[in-house]
Amino acid sequence: MVEQKVALVTGASRGIGKAIATRLVEDGFLVLGTATTAEGAKSISGALGDNGVGYVLNLMDDDSIDQLFRTIKEAHDAPLVLVNNAGITKDNLALRMKEEEWNHVIGTNLSGLFKVTKRCLRGMTKARWGRVINLTSVVGAMGNPGQSNYAAAKAGVVGYSKSLAAELGSRGITVNCIAPGLIRTDMTNKLSDDQRNTMLERIPLGRLGAVTEVAALAGFLAAEAAGYITGETININGGMYMS
Repeated sequence: MVEQKVALVTGASRGIGKAIATRLVEDGFLVLGTATTAEGAKSISGALGDNGVGYVLNLMDDDSIDQLFRTIKEAHDAPLVLVNNAGITKDNLALRMKEEEWNHVIGTNLSGLFKVTKRCLRGMTKARWGRVINLTSVVGAMGNPGQSNYAAAKAGVVGYSKSLAAELGSRGITVNCIAPGLIRTDMTNKLSDDQRNTMLERIPLGRLGAVTEVAALAGFLAAEAAGYITGETININGGMYMS
């Protein structure tokens, strides 16, 4: 009997993270999903059923991160697939941006990602197999007014991922980024028709992406078939940005 691999997906209670967690369960993984609240964690457990569990995680709190990994060590095998999806925005023009807004976004989206990843690497190294999949954004490559903190964090994730890929390749661990563009989520559903139409004019395919499309890409990168892909940032944005 083949042992079921464990996958850890941060920010799995809704949107892209929820879709990725669902896809990985379908692909045969035991999925540990995180949310910032107990209610969110409970919803993850309910959505994933027997092949998934939700846990609370605050990426700005080292004690919260440590507690998560203590719980994982006690209850599960080490995660061999890590999907760093959790992230926040605190938008403001650079001239008006408060240090708190900068620090919170960088601390969550970049420093928090580093801390979670570091705690997963020992298990992957021991197994000589692993998949680290980091969700970045089209904004990290092309920038966006009012999101200098978010763009900086997402660009930093790309550089971190490339460095990590170079360090870990000899251990059978791949590290890649997925950079979504405009994906249909709760956030984009709140846009007005005028806002949506303005955005669609920039997308050659003429539509927003689906969370299931991002999840399908994550599922591929987590699979054996993607074992010769590392250090890459794969854009999924309908042609909005072509690198």
